Amino acid sequence: MDTFYISHGSPTLSIDESLPARHFLKSWKEKVMGQRPTSILVISAHWETHEPTVNVVPQNDTIYDFYGFPKSMYKLKYPAPGAPELAKRVKELLMASNFKSVKEDKKRGLDHGAWVPLMLMYPEADIPVCQLSVQTNRDGSYHYNMGRALAPLREEGVLIIGSGSATHNLRALNPNSESVVPWAYEFDTWLKEALLDGRYEDINHYEEKAPHAREAHPWPEHFYPLHVAMGAAGENAKAKLIHHSWSLGTLSYASYQFTTTAT
Repeated sequence: MDTFYISHGSPTLSIDESLPARHFLKSWKEKVMGQRPTSILVISAHWETHEPTVNVVPQNDTIYDFYGFPKSMYKLKYPAPGAPELAKRVKELLMASNFKSVKEDKKRGLDHGAWVPLMLMYPEADIPVCQLSVQTNRDGSYHYNMGRALAPLREEGVLIIGSGSATHNLRALNPNSESVVPWAYEFDTWLKEALLDGRYEDINHYEEKAPHAREAHPWPEHFYPLHVAMGAAGENAKAKLIHHSWSLGTLSYASYQFTTTAT
């Protein structure tokens, strides 16, 4: 299995037919990945905990962790089965790789960083899904190493998806903008070039290496899922840009595929 980083952007991705990223995700099985995974592990920007945590549930609820959006969005459901065996496996792999404390959440379902893209990618909601949290008190290298610990899952038919946004500054969104602001464009371009060149260590230390890092990510939670997906593919993985679009002047929907290559 390849690993992926999906920019899920705004929650309106769930209903807005004008967003190119929506059509990209709806074509997922046809154009990106025909192979059906045995289960799916999502590292979502919208689950932050102090220590790594997996949701261990038989059935996933749909969490509406957004406010002030159209009422129709609160009626959407993504009733994917849980993946308790995968959750236990994730915990086992992390604890074997020096992540000494890994928690289990036996109530949490899927937040919109997981169910919004998945309802477009796999609308049947028949593949078991587990979520893994991010730790905003840690750094990019920590999350990259988390991904490296999870690499064996690829050989077990598990689809690993990091779900965030290539740029994410909610204070800088502009509904009336018809062009991309320079700082967002420059950060997004740096990210693409670094990924395609395999400069993963630069991305692990993006705060020092990337232009406008603080503007692009005032908080790191939407970027760390990239580090996990990147790490799970391995240091020799090849990155491929599989979708690119913009909305609201600063919000990049850039999404990447990581293919492991032989050493």
